[in-house]
Amino acid sequence: MIILGIETSCDETAAAIVENGTEILSNVVASSVELHKKTGGIIPEVAAREQIKCIIPVIQESMQLANGEWRMANGKTINYTPLAINQLDAIAVTVGPGLIGSLLVGVETARTLAYVWQKPIIPINHLQAHIYANFIREIRNPKSEIRNIFPAIGLVVSGGHTDLILIKTHGKIKWLGGTRDDAAGECFDKCARTLGLGYPGGPEIEAIASKFKIQNSKFEINLPRPMINQKNFDFSFSGLKTAVIRQTQNKLSEAKKAALAMEIQKAITDCLVGKTVRAIKKYPVKSILLSGGVAANTLLRETLKTKSQELGIQFFVPLRKFCTDNAAMIASCAFFNYKPIPWQRIKADPSLTVSDKI
Repeated sequence: MIILGIETSCDETAAAIVENGTEILSNVVASSVELHKKTGGIIPEVAAREQIKCIIPVIQESMQLANGEWRMANGKTINYTPLAINQLDAIAVTVGPGLIGSLLVGVETARTLAYVWQKPIIPINHLQAHIYANFIREIRNPKSEIRNIFPAIGLVVSGGHTDLILIKTHGKIKWLGGTRDDAAGECFDKCARTLGLGYPGGPEIEAIASKFKIQNSKFEINLPRPMINQKNFDFSFSGLKTAVIRQTQNKLSEAKKAALAMEIQKAITDCLVGKTVRAIKKYPVKSILLSGGVAANTLLRETLKTKSQELGIQFFVPLRKFCTDNAAMIASCAFFNYKPIPWQRIKADPSLTVSDKI
């Protein structure tokens, strides 16, 4: 089955063609992040206006690449031919959560194409789709498909969401806990702004933290780990952000800035990993599925991998390029949760939660 995925929940405009839920035939992303760097965050109207400009060209490019340039032999392209509409089996589109203006761009485009092309259309929960970034691959390799992973603990961490879930099987999700205030990615962004770094904050803090040398450091910085010892699966990062602001009331040297960036990473990672381990010990699961933009952070990836090995369960994390928003995960989610509905009933819902069924 070949599915066209469309993703416009935030600032990316993305389209992808995925076969059988795992094999990427094309994956195109147009991001407006350069525009948002100027303001230190996303302005919803700016994002939506850029998506209106990009949505049709991005879908056209995904169709053009699906049958051609992804197949390479001896460095040369083989038989570059666009994917024909009759080769497409269905359309999948993000309906929520997200920015309402951005969601509407993707939803209305997908509805129109489903009507004109007479294709089934599948509404997708963006947060659930992040989990399926673990399933997609760039090359045809049947052995690469993830098998025997359920039940699993899923940790979805992004700029807008931090959720810990129990995934019994495809489409059966139980929400265990989440952030009570700032999301982990939002905390990274706000801490980066406090340190005078750019946007998005996660990569900026990781880059500065990499300059920190523990052996030669004279700085002892201890930030709080909010709620880490509470016997629940919830998170809180607003107090951590406030503690960082206090640390920056006086001018920081480059060395101390690197030390503070490292401690910010450690504090966020400790909170995320601590609650994930608590969930694993309560629920007998076979694997951990990490996903979302913050899943690109090296310290988080390596720490969870080590913990999973200690606990004797599998650990999965997407390639970094698939941690951030993309349409391949939307198409993959649609394949494994194939529930098409009439195009007339497809509606944007910015308030969806990770466990909501559509």
